[in-house]
Amino acid sequence: MENNLGGTGLDRFGLLTRMITFVALAGVVASLVVLPVIGGIGLATRNSAQAFSSLPSDLSQVPLPQQNTIVDSNGDILAVLFAQNRIEVPLEEISPIMQQAIIAIEDQRFLNHAGIDFKGTLRAAISTGAGGQVQGGSTITQQYVKQILLTAATTKEEQDAATATSINRKLREARYAIALENKLSKKQILEGYLNIAYFGAGSYGVEIAARRYFSTNANKLTLSQAATLAGLVQNPSRFDPTQYPERAQNRRDDVLNAMVNAGYITQEQADAAKAVPVATDLNPAELPNGCTSSIAPFFCDYVLTVLKNDPVFGDTPEARQRLLDIGGLTIKTTLDRKAQVSSQTAVEERIPYDDPSGKAASITMIRPGTGEITAMAQNRRWGRSGVGYTTVNYGAPVSANGSVGFQAGSTFKAFTIAAAFKQGWDPFKVINAPEKKKFEDFVECGTGDKFAPYEVQNSTASGAFDILSGTAYSVNTYFVGLEEQLGLCDPPDIAKAAGVQQGNGEDFEKYPCFTLGCFDVTTLDMAVGMATFAAHGIRCNAIAITEVKDRYGKNLNVPSANCERTIDLQVADSTAAVLAGVIDGPVKGRTGQAMDLGRPAAGKTGTTDSSAAVWFVGFTPDMAAAVWVGDPRGGQKYPMKGVTINGRYYSQVFGSTMPGPIWRDSLIGALEGTPETPWDLNTLNGVNPGGYGNKITATKDKCAGLEEEELAACKSKSALKKYAAELAAGTYVLDPLTGQIVDPLTGQVIAETKTAEPSTTPNASPSPSSTSTKTP
Repeated sequence: MENNLGGTGLDRFGLLTRMITFVALAGVVASLVVLPVIGGIGLATRNSAQAFSSLPSDLSQVPLPQQNTIVDSNGDILAVLFAQNRIEVPLEEISPIMQQAIIAIEDQRFLNHAGIDFKGTLRAAISTGAGGQVQGGSTITQQYVKQILLTAATTKEEQDAATATSINRKLREARYAIALENKLSKKQILEGYLNIAYFGAGSYGVEIAARRYFSTNANKLTLSQAATLAGLVQNPSRFDPTQYPERAQNRRDDVLNAMVNAGYITQEQADAAKAVPVATDLNPAELPNGCTSSIAPFFCDYVLTVLKNDPVFGDTPEARQRLLDIGGLTIKTTLDRKAQVSSQTAVEERIPYDDPSGKAASITMIRPGTGEITAMAQNRRWGRSGVGYTTVNYGAPVSANGSVGFQAGSTFKAFTIAAAFKQGWDPFKVINAPEKKKFEDFVECGTGDKFAPYEVQNSTASGAFDILSGTAYSVNTYFVGLEEQLGLCDPPDIAKAAGVQQGNGEDFEKYPCFTLGCFDVTTLDMAVGMATFAAHGIRCNAIAITEVKDRYGKNLNVPSANCERTIDLQVADSTAAVLAGVIDGPVKGRTGQAMDLGRPAAGKTGTTDSSAAVWFVGFTPDMAAAVWVGDPRGGQKYPMKGVTINGRYYSQVFGSTMPGPIWRDSLIGALEGTPETPWDLNTLNGVNPGGYGNKITATKDKCAGLEEEELAACKSKSALKKYAAELAAGTYVLDPLTGQIVDPLTGQVIAETKTAEPSTTPNASPSPSSTSTKTP
């Protein structure tokens, strides 16, 4: 039955409900003006009060997420990263037309109300109270409050409360809006809103939005551009001009009409702006986020792992992540751009990133005595797919988004040298080093239990050597024989003291193969180890960050290099002096002679069994570096043998073939323009850098050190080769018991395999270095 108002009984009941709701809410909203504002406490219910009790009491001080900027050692930008891409700018750097556009479309009474628009708020509240959706009515101040609460939220509960579809949320926003209006000026509120608002496409704040869509700045926006941006705030994805230009144009025109109605522009100005198609007005720019586009992406990623993992930046992973998310940090790193460019150039000149061989090269460079990583390069592009792309840092350990490392080969002989000097070994003492030898006297460190016999073969020189010549030729049987006499305790301990451990973070096992580098390590750790010798035994932890300033210019704590003496000065300096003889010294045919820098330098080649991995490590007084070359798919399955790299075929790649030249070229570029620093070494036993002036024993006789049957067999092998023609003719015969050549008629010994006299300048030149044929 209809009544006089033309409605049903149900209609009358609905009308009565809405009237009651309207009156009740009118009283509640009015009370917002007169009740005192208690920061962080909600109005409607105890639960809502508790939910927001942890929020900052002064909402105007909530920091907005901003960009973080990573710079090199000179302050030049390496990368920009952010959770929200935002650059805060003062209102004076936002064009007036942009300010007017946002007020016209979002809150035309902004300059007149006290934080809430009663008419709009009541309309939205009545709609919600009757079961409808929350809609309209939010002033710019209320929208600003909502975004601040969302930004300040640190838990999912707080985030849900800041975005909940409820009357309580609207009333809470209204209350905070009134408080904010009492504290800030209209200009301050508008500035904050334009900096916090989301404009789509990853653009937070009007400055980034202007750059993203129009490749301009907020203070240079045209009327058409400003209206386009203002129209995005309501629904950034729906009105995205790069995706939906027609829809965005209609929305822009709505903004222009609103500006006319508000009296900001004339109809003629609006018509002229409407005549500009949004599609042609756009000049979008991709705004890079993160390390991808950096000149040093893998170093940049290493910096990020430090920021996320080091407790100095926060006690928990969540705290460290929030520090980055809030942002506004300027992170000064140790990267030397000149060193980085020379290193990147060197690895890619030898092995292009997309080379069909799939081989890879990695170099890490460190400044001795500081721990500062000056370069970290590899012949790969940053990416998750495609030939030559990876996100794995081959030079860093597993803990820093790296790998378990790669077998280090003969580079580990450096630690055996240091162990020898530590034990007082006479560096001029000669050890016989035959071409092949089975070592049967190794015992376990600590227990004294015997190891199984360990057989080793040379691929460079054989004979009798002291520590200088044995190192220069990288003689395997010399070093395993030296290690056998020293014992297995000290060499791994020296490596640890120098700052070297396995790529998985574990210490080295104490096996006979240690001196031949049978363990997986990273170029980062090996560079630290070389830097320790260069710094006279002072080990510094590797560091990538020297300074972090927050948005207010305040310095935050950064990781320390914790430099300390871990190796005796004379032990370290004596080791450096011996390693100098690999590159520059009186021993001819040394494995590192092609790596001469034209200044004092020391180094060591490394080639694992079957060339599964090849290395060169070394240092000058000013810089240390380590280079690995191999196959990240697995060196044993894809060895550096019978392979074509960069269009050149290699029957076998050695430490001196490819890693050495990369090391040389990288350091030459890094040190260009740097004055030469001479050696200043305090050595034991009078060892001179490189061995200049020392009497060096290098008797290159393959049969030296063998006895009885092995000696006879070795001599026979040499004699058969040397006198093949005479033996075939019957002129001479070979005595199988002694390996001697004799005259069959007289029985006179014609010749024996001769042993050369000790010499500092051997005649023959060995092939490059090789390491063990055994692993634990």
